[in-house]
This record gives sequence, C-alpha cells and structure tokens, in this order.
Amino acid sequence: MTLILRMILSCCEPRFWLFCRAIYQANRLIMITWLQLATKSMINVDSILDLHETTVVQWHSREIDNPYAGFLQLVCLQHQQNFRLWHQEDIARSPDVSDADMAEVKRAIDRLNQQRNDLIERMDDFLVAELSALAVVPAADARLNTETPGSAIDRLSILALRLYHMEEQACRSDATDEHVARAKDRLEILHQQRRDLARSLRELLDDIFVGRKRLMVYRQFKMYNDPTMNPYLYAARRPAA
Repeated sequence: MTLILRMILSCCEPRFWLFCRAIYQANRLIMITWLQLATKSMINVDSILDLHETTVVQWHSREIDNPYAGFLQLVCLQHQQNFRLWHQEDIARSPDVSDADMAEVKRAIDRLNQQRNDLIERMDDFLVAELSALAVVPAADARLNTETPGSAIDRLSILALRLYHMEEQACRSDATDEHVARAKDRLEILHQQRRDLARSLRELLDDIFVGRKRLMVYRQFKMYNDPTMNPYLYAARRPAA
C-alpha cells in the first residue's frame, strides 16, 4: 500500500510542484503590484498642469493669489516667481526704461530668480520628506536622474507662461499673416514640449516613489545675492582705510 501511494505521489509530483510554483508567482506579482500602488507617487501631474494654466490666465486680470494647500501650495508659490520674473524681463527689454529704473528691474530679477531657485529646492525637499514618510527605500541599483522633479515643474511653469503669451501673438489682429502663422507653428511645438515633459515627469515620479530611481537634492548655492560670497558686496561693506 505504501509503495502504491509513493508511486501515485511520484506521478503527481511534477504537476503538483508546477501548480505550487504558479500560485507562488501569482501571489508575488500581486504583492509587487500592491506595493507599487501603495508607494506610487501621490503627486498628480495633471493638477500641476491645471494650476499653471489656470493661474497664468487669472493673474493677468487680478491680483496674484495662492488658494492651494500641501505640495500644490509650493508649486503655486514657485509659479508666482516665474510669473513676476517673466514680466520683469519684459520691462528690462523696453527701450523706454531709464538707467535708474533698469537698475531696479535688474535687482528685482536677481531677487526673483533667487526665490525661484530656492522654491525648486523646497519642492524637492517636500518630496524627500514624503518618501521618508512612506518608508520608500531606493533599490541598490537605483539611478539618479539628471533633473529633479522640482526642476521639471519649474520648466512646466515657464512653458505655461510661454504658451499663454504665444497664444496672444497667434491671436493678434494687428500683426501680419506671416507673424500669426509663425506664432501658431511655435504654439504647436510648445504644446508638444509640454506633453512630453509632463509625461517624463510622471514617469520620473513613479520611478522615484517605487525606488527605481533615487532623489537627491543638490543645492545650487547661488552666490550673487549673498553679501558674504559676492566680492563686490562684501568689499563694499569693508570700512574705509
């Protein structure tokens, strides 16, 4: 009887182990998928795009505001600096601006650019904190990206401004047909750039939040506004001999 049972088990063994292996692999796949969904980026890129696009339109007809919370509050704050910076750059290129006013505009541009870069780092710091809170540990072979999510969001912010103003050029009634056509061609390219960059940002965030890529915040250490680093600034503060 024992010999017969062994023979039956022996005959069933390959099929039995194949069945067990299939169950194991299925469970493993379910677990990996669950972990990926649990740690997948909670940053909604579509919400960022909508924020950029909506506020650019609103801020051209009313006061700059920030009704957002959480990460989007930082995104909006950083976007505000780009909005202000864009229009200061327009003023700087006007031939009617006096030398004294130009100096003030230049200082405003420097200040806004510093704030813009600081806020890029603050967005990345926010993401690092989120990763820590979710206990996301990068894989041993996780690679660094050449651009952080904060830098990509900054570029999307500038693209939203460029799209708005290029749309204005494409709709000008006082411009030549050639000018309008050129603006429309550029508008199509800008829309494609925005779609591509948004897709790349989604992929980058997903890779970071499942540990396939590593997020490091490298400080830019801007020196021109630092009175201890800019030689023209600290030299001016030295007492006269």
